[in-house]
Amino acid sequence: MQFDSLSEFFAMGGYAFYVWLSFGSCALILIALVVSSVQEKRKLLQQVSAQTAREQRIEKAKQAKQQESQS
Repeated sequence: MQFDSLSEFFAMGGYAFYVWLSFGSCALILIALVVSSVQEKRKLLQQVSAQTAREQRIEKAKQAKQQESQS
């Protein structure tokens, strides 16, 4: 479809409300999905980091206990 002017393009042949509402809602949903994914990734990385730190503390405690029992 060819438009003669920019205002005709934005009017979308009388269906502008529906066309721009669908574009806007789709863009909003995509932005929300990206934000949610970034937050979830950040949360997951923090959980992995905390789990690794816990495992290291447990391993150090086991080694200290073994050294103490050997002495």
